[in-house]
Amino acid sequence: MVVFGCQPSVISYGALINGLCRMGNTSIALRFYEEMVNGNGVCKPNVIIYGSIIDGLCKEGMVEKASQLFSEMKGWGICPDVIVYSSLLHGFCCIGNLEKAKSLFLEMLDQGVHPNVITFNVLIDALCKMEKLEEANQLLNLMIQRGVNPDIITYNTLMDGYCLAGKLDFAGDLFASLQSEDNGPDVVSFNIMINAYCKNWKVNEAMRLYREMIAKRIKPTVITYNTLLTGLLQAGKADEARELFGKMQFGNIVPDSCTYNIYVDGLCKNDCVSEALELFHELESCKFEFSIKVFNSLIYGLCKTRKLETAWELFYGLPNKGLEPTVVTYSIMINGMCKEGRLEKANDLLIEMEEKGCAPNVVTFNTLMHGFAQKNDTQKVVKLLHKMVEKKLSPDASTVAAVVDLLSKDEAYLETLKLLPTFPVQVLPK
Repeated sequence: MVVFGCQPSVISYGALINGLCRMGNTSIALRFYEEMVNGNGVCKPNVIIYGSIIDGLCKEGMVEKASQLFSEMKGWGICPDVIVYSSLLHGFCCIGNLEKAKSLFLEMLDQGVHPNVITFNVLIDALCKMEKLEEANQLLNLMIQRGVNPDIITYNTLMDGYCLAGKLDFAGDLFASLQSEDNGPDVVSFNIMINAYCKNWKVNEAMRLYREMIAKRIKPTVITYNTLLTGLLQAGKADEARELFGKMQFGNIVPDSCTYNIYVDGLCKNDCVSEALELFHELESCKFEFSIKVFNSLIYGLCKTRKLETAWELFYGLPNKGLEPTVVTYSIMINGMCKEGRLEKANDLLIEMEEKGCAPNVVTFNTLMHGFAQKNDTQKVVKLLHKMVEKKLSPDASTVAAVVDLLSKDEAYLETLKLLPTFPVQVLPK
């Protein structure tokens, strides 16, 4: 604009800065802001421009810089509005500085700036995530006293907070109270309660809510189905999970990679490995891009059902799928080999994973140690323990159990004790 002899106005700068911030280009927006501040004084930033930049900075995690601009705008005599306060409040909450957020909220009230539903929701969400539910409820009461009507986000946030704190009854009461409201619970409300019931092994309650959703013509999302499938399969209800998976597709809800991970894993853990493998081959023919989690589940199921040759085919076929085995993949294969008594092959896998830069964890070592302990191979167990020390891995209850098992069968256990390494003393958290 300057090139053509036109001086940009506050509105022009505001539109440009707002657009840049929305696109995540806050650093460029800052340069235009500095151009305004260091200009000839004709065009100075206003509350809208400060609001856009402070919001952008907070969303990019640059809360300290946002706080500096907040102080700067006040220094220029520009009074922050509810949008500016809410943006900075959100920024402080996102970095876990709740005390600063509370202080800013009180300042806001002192300055006569009326918090809106977004302001309250931001603070209630932060309090719930820190399990400060009593304070969250006090804030809800203050909100109502000030004539700000809570919205569905407010109630969903509180419900989720109760669920996170394990107060399922309180969450259920709040959910029930929403039923009497004009708008009532939405799909997010149902998803929160369904997730809580599934995590607390109350899958029948979760399914009851699912049926209620359908009856009220609230369309379940892929999250609803993923949560329910997890709950059903964990509860060993493979038949119901199978039926739900069919309903999901019939209802035009496209399963995502997470759905297939859950379903394949659940089928394998419920001894439906052949069915899981069949689904895998169907997806494979559709050029579906699998995650390593799907392969881990299948390999686990195949090893569990002693179909080791098929497990090996999947394991060594991973590079052809653009995937590399993880420590979990190797540990599953090592466990499968140990259970079949193929301990040397299992040990070779440990060497292979290290050569390929995949660091074994305590589970990997425990699996091998239990295998060698069952065969009374003291030398191998001791060698693995020393390797754990080298890798600075701390033993757990399973490690101790393997050693105790070995010593209980060893007549020369006193000599064996002298061979065991000393692990660093672990300081337990207070």
